[in-house]
Amino acid sequence: MLPSNLQASCWRLVLPAMLFWSVSGAVILCAVAAIERYANGLPVDPAQLMLPALLGALAGMLFGRSEIRLGRLGHRLRESEKRLQALYRNTPAMLHSLDANGRLVYVSQTWLDTLGYRHDQVSGRPFSDFIVADDPTAAQRLHLQTLCEQGEVRDARYRLRCADGREIDVALTEVRHADQTGAPSESLAVLTDLTQQLAAEDRVEKLAYCDSLTGLPNRALLNDRLLHAIAQARRDNRQVGLFFFDLDRFKMINDTQGHAVGDLVLRSVAQRLKKFIREGDTFARLGGDEFVIVQADPNQDPNFAILARRILETLGEPFQLGEREFYTTASIGVAVYPHDGDDPQALLKSADTAMYVAKGRGRNNYQFFSGEMNAQAVARADLANRLRQALHNQELTLHYQPQIELASGRIVAVEALLRWHDHEGRLISPSQIISVAEESGLIFPLGEWTLEAACRQAHLWREAGLPPLRMAVNLSGHHIRQANFIDRLEMILESTAMEWSQLEVELNETSVMSNVQEIIMSLTDLKVHGIHLAIDDFGTGYSSLLYLKHFPIERIKIAQEFISDIDLNPDYATITEAIISMTRSLGLAVTAVGVENAWQLEFLRSHGCTEVAGTFLSPALPPEDIARLLLSNANLLVTGSGDSACQ
Repeated sequence: MLPSNLQASCWRLVLPAMLFWSVSGAVILCAVAAIERYANGLPVDPAQLMLPALLGALAGMLFGRSEIRLGRLGHRLRESEKRLQALYRNTPAMLHSLDANGRLVYVSQTWLDTLGYRHDQVSGRPFSDFIVADDPTAAQRLHLQTLCEQGEVRDARYRLRCADGREIDVALTEVRHADQTGAPSESLAVLTDLTQQLAAEDRVEKLAYCDSLTGLPNRALLNDRLLHAIAQARRDNRQVGLFFFDLDRFKMINDTQGHAVGDLVLRSVAQRLKKFIREGDTFARLGGDEFVIVQADPNQDPNFAILARRILETLGEPFQLGEREFYTTASIGVAVYPHDGDDPQALLKSADTAMYVAKGRGRNNYQFFSGEMNAQAVARADLANRLRQALHNQELTLHYQPQIELASGRIVAVEALLRWHDHEGRLISPSQIISVAEESGLIFPLGEWTLEAACRQAHLWREAGLPPLRMAVNLSGHHIRQANFIDRLEMILESTAMEWSQLEVELNETSVMSNVQEIIMSLTDLKVHGIHLAIDDFGTGYSSLLYLKHFPIERIKIAQEFISDIDLNPDYATITEAIISMTRSLGLAVTAVGVENAWQLEFLRSHGCTEVAGTFLSPALPPEDIARLLLSNANLLVTGSGDSACQ
């Protein structure tokens, strides 16, 4: 109900109108009755006009009431139309109304603003004029048919053309109204601009399926593409080539130049190789410096070696980054469907295996997968599992190689060497153990076990009253770069009662040069604690003595390959002589390992070598034999071979 004051106001307006129409009705009907009597020659008696007056007043009141109602209805209709126009003008939504023929009747201002039109440019035009499709008219016809049959359309996707030529995607929900006969009349539609939503979805898809650094497909998208390529190849009886490659010594670029430069190199590699990737092929980055190319073969006689050679040739050219040039090569493993695997995982595994073979054969080459490689990979995986069990079951032992001071002929140090006999009693070579340990991640527990066992043995010898010895332990660069390595080492030395000054840590030349800045800091930390430092296998890497002067080392151990052939190869003799001379000039000690005869021993003595080791003097021995040697106080330079002292 209306409030009382509003009701009173309404009555003040209605009563005069009702009175006017009552009086008017009474007067009109009385006049008609009087004229009719006069025309018939009858006298006009006012009393006889009372009934017409009453009837006229009643008719006037009824007419007035209807007029008032019609006026109110018209007013409400005008107000409703104003509100509708205000809604279309002010709503933040994209709205439009279509007539029964699909022509635009109303459009909201937001609709106009979003698409960039004026009202006079769209009013009365078919909605199909703005639809982007192969057949816009057919698209609208189907839309109207669905609207008529179902009464609504929900979340229909359309692409609309803007006034400036742009195209936007919208989701349209529309309901149809019917007139009193049930025939369709105007509809009301709400449109949602999907531009930002689709852009966000595109960003999410790129994050999910593309590598953020290079823009290449990542592992997830590669798997999908490879599945598709294999399915097509299976259907068409074709082959698919998978090329798995990484950059040789890329870690050195990262470590020496920084990750920012490394990222630039990776992006440059991606851009350079994209140029000759065929349409239909897939070029992906798995992570780090690992890339994969999938080449779907359109011919019956493919030659996948051509692409492998092109990759090597392309990467062999220098990368110009700013004012600097960087060189890199690649090791490539190639696997072919269906011979080397019939699913993505099998193909990737085969190509990865072949890639590691390429690295082992000198890098900067490609290798096709073979069954022999697979057997080797299986054998290495089996060896890794057995090594893990051997560590757990304490099956590993250490032998110790005496190092003899040439000036006195006495044992001044021993090098701890790993020994492992498998369940069949066969000796697994230390190089094979280290290689498998590095691949499987067992290098860390293996290194700690070796350190702890060697330090404990050194303590036992000292407790037995034997002369103090330097205990040399060869560690991987992975250990030295560990953030908690010093803490772990301190715990081991404390638990074994080993003196810091008795321990000598050896690193091979390649591990030292792979991460120069970090290694220098770690070695300096070890040196501050009083640990002796040595470079093992010197001469096989790619450093120089002058460069090694920056490291806090005390000793160079010449690679065994040089020593074992100095009596047969004049070049090796010259190199060995130069290493000894330069090392001593830098104030460093020199140890030569692999001495196998008297001639080699005399050569090293005459050129000023500090210490020697080798089977001619003594092989690597178990702890009890080392103890007997030390107790015998034997001069191994005189006795020749230490074996006799241990009998």
